[in-house]
Amino acid sequence: MDYEKIIHTIVDPFLINPDALMVREMPGNSDKDIVLLICAEGEDTARLIGKKGTVANALREIISVTGKNEGKHIHLKFESFEEESK
Repeated sequence: MDYEKIIHTIVDPFLINPDALMVREMPGNSDKDIVLLICAEGEDTARLIGKKGTVANALREIISVTGKNEGKHIHLKFESFEEESK
């Protein structure tokens, strides 16, 4: 399953700079674990997490259900990166 495409489909419409969104698959603790690292610019990271983590939790829930169909445990981690000064 293409988890990166699913995440982009869900979150791109409400990001300021969706082209800067980066989703990377990281090794998990076991074969059934998948860790997805989601990196965005500062303000977009705040939008991805939401107030009290509501958006992040909703995104985790959606991706978790998708992973369960394949017998996988999906974990999302959010990171922020700032654009370099020009």
